[in-house]
Amino acid sequence: MPAKPTRADKVAQTRERILDAAERLFAEHGLFAVSNRQISETAGQANNSAVGYHFGSKAELVKAVVHRHVDPMEERRAQLLAELGDDPDVRDWVACMVRPTTDHLDSLTGVTWCARLLAQISTDPGQYRVELDRSTVSEHRRRAEEGLRGSLPDLPDAVAHERELMVRNLVLYVCAERERALAEGAPPSRPTWDATAVGLIDAITGIWLAPVTATD
Repeated sequence: MPAKPTRADKVAQTRERILDAAERLFAEHGLFAVSNRQISETAGQANNSAVGYHFGSKAELVKAVVHRHVDPMEERRAQLLAELGDDPDVRDWVACMVRPTTDHLDSLTGVTWCARLLAQISTDPGQYRVELDRSTVSEHRRRAEEGLRGSLPDLPDAVAHERELMVRNLVLYVCAERERALAEGAPPSRPTWDATAVGLIDAITGIWLAPVTATD
């Protein structure tokens, strides 16, 4: 006979239902268009203050939703860095930036909202920096970024920063569009997440290696 769920088990299950509901609603409607009441109702909670009870604030809820994806992504990045050869090139470093996201999305089952959630957050640059701070300051991400910049020593800092923004948005929106197509039963542009990663790595390597034209 299975053990009766403890109070801690019930709390954990409720938190997961709230996180699932918040992730979907945020991905569909954006962070600021969704109320705590809507999240509680979608999670099947009769108490409309459930979000506050379990997470304290909407900001903490957003962080919890994001970090449950960021953590496995950073674990995957650590594996990729450990697998690098002795003399990685630009493409190798780009793979360490792209594949944590695509590999994580590939590991999820059923209809997913992760990529669309991150794309929604990215529409507000200030919010993006706050909510993804844990990823941005991670040791593994920092090493990958430093390795990539080190492989392009002649690229001006201002151009490098500009290209970082281009690349970040490219990864987010390509992944979000594929996730949307899969959820709606539409044919995605590439058949698998692995193929999507290859296409992104090709394009992003080209962006980093593109010539720099002087402007006034």
